[in-house]
Amino acid sequence: MKSRILIPNVAPEAYNALLNLEKYISSTALTPVHKELIKIRASQINGCAYCINMHTADARKHGISEQRIYLISAWREADVYTEEEKAILALTEQVTLISNHVSDEVYQNAAQFFDEKYLAEIILAIITINSWNRLAITTGLRAV
Repeated sequence: MKSRILIPNVAPEAYNALLNLEKYISSTALTPVHKELIKIRASQINGCAYCINMHTADARKHGISEQRIYLISAWREADVYTEEEKAILALTEQVTLISNHVSDEVYQNAAQFFDEKYLAEIILAIITINSWNRLAITTGLRAV
């Protein structure tokens, strides 16, 4: 692959704005498990090897088992996730695949488990990882 633009060097203000959004997500009440499930699932859907590599390693550091990491892409058929985690994964999929819109059913299912603040933090975490995926894929970051 040919060398591509380095956003932090060319548009540091914009890159820092994205970093600040990530810092906000880090400071929220979202559990580390919820954050990593969101980051891994969105990255899988987007095909971002760089982010999948990073967030599966982070998931292990937070105590997420290998089995739960391996089964994220098939979470509907796996009995290793809580109902709350399944609601987060469903919402992550629909926000990531936004051209199909977010159904009332998926949104209301998530809303039954979480208060408005936590739900807002989930949505912002999904939006943030999707931004990172797009940046990494577009600029050619590679998993090592």
